[in-house]
Amino acid sequence: MHTIGPHTSIAGGVQNAVIQASSLGANAFGMFTKNQRQWKSKELETETIELFKSTMAELGFTAQQVLVHDSYLINLGNPDPEKRKKSLEAFIDELRRVEQLGLSLLNFHPGSHLGLVDTKESLSLVAQSIDIALSETEHAIAVIENTAGQGTNLGSSFEELAYLFEQCREKERIGFCIDTCHAHAAGYSMGSPDEFDAAMDQFDSLIGLSHLKGMHLNDAKSSAGSHLDRHASLGMGSIGWATFEHIASDSRFENMPLILETVDSTLWKDEVSHLRFGGKR
Repeated sequence: MHTIGPHTSIAGGVQNAVIQASSLGANAFGMFTKNQRQWKSKELETETIELFKSTMAELGFTAQQVLVHDSYLINLGNPDPEKRKKSLEAFIDELRRVEQLGLSLLNFHPGSHLGLVDTKESLSLVAQSIDIALSETEHAIAVIENTAGQGTNLGSSFEELAYLFEQCREKERIGFCIDTCHAHAAGYSMGSPDEFDAAMDQFDSLIGLSHLKGMHLNDAKSSAGSHLDRHASLGMGSIGWATFEHIASDSRFENMPLILETVDSTLWKDEVSHLRFGGKR
């Protein structure tokens, strides 16, 4: 079964992400567990955790249908030791919040070398941080997301992601999330099912599809190879519906959260329906 849904809001409480996903006809969703633009947030209270878990059970969602995203502030590749330590502490907190909520997948961007060290040195710092974070948590999986290649950001090529994976010790608790817009912008054209499959063959040969834990389904406002991270609603960009319909019917991507981060939330219900049922409902 393909599990598909948008990244929903936690405004008013984390349980509201579940409720919104259900109201949109989704059977998966993405979410934050706190304000993504703040370093620290109030700890999750027991009542909040129990309400989230009961809402999940009541509406028929499991941990495998939820892809949590961490804070945008975190940069595990920062060459500055003190700033990297601050990011690591925040990352550990994110993993613990995932575990407290009974979830399993924490999606994150590798980070940036900020032009201060070379790419491999920064990727090694990311790997060290991941290993420390996983050693201080119990079971949550660190899910690394590919990037579009803007500026000094790490992880736009599958080769960089493979190098990062090789540097990590705790491989059994590491996975990957492919963002279609990011891949397209990074030069892995997704403009047709055949092009998408060619890109995934490259990912498979370098890392292995068995390590793919989720996807972000986003069309792209920019062209392939532009290195511009500009999401578009499905079918309204340079990727097109055919690729997303292909993903939603490909058995390789069953039983992992396929998350929309598309720009027009008023279209989410129709986008989800199109992918899940082959048309609007």
